[in-house]
Amino acid sequence: QVRLVESGGGLVQAGGSLRLSCATSGRTFSSYAMGWFRQAPGKEREFVAVISRSGGATNYTDSVKGRFTIFRDNAKNTVYLQLNSLKPEDTAVYYCAAAPGQSLVVATTLYHYWGQGTQVTVSS
Repeated sequence: QVRLVESGGGLVQAGGSLRLSCATSGRTFSSYAMGWFRQAPGKEREFVAVISRSGGATNYTDSVKGRFTIFRDNAKNTVYLQLNSLKPEDTAVYYCAAAPGQSLVVATTLYHYWGQGTQVTVSS
């Protein structure tokens, strides 16, 4: 079992920045692709970003490319999501998730473990 705990969410003005962290338990962190997803009120959960097991490859949804950066520290069992140039439409609960033995996957069904989420609110 893998436990994921997100932190770093909050209220920020449009154009501002936040850094989300996702700390994981267990000793197999480097065997998981790690993803970030978000869910806005009344909408389905959507893919935001994913990073490969080694951290050498990443993928982003088009709406965040150039603004968000995903990175990981395998020594600290932690994955991060740097959010820059935030927009009101980025407002959502952000979740991290772990996909065992996978690469750059975007489908939620391939992620076995999920955190509880952290709220990001961007005011205009």
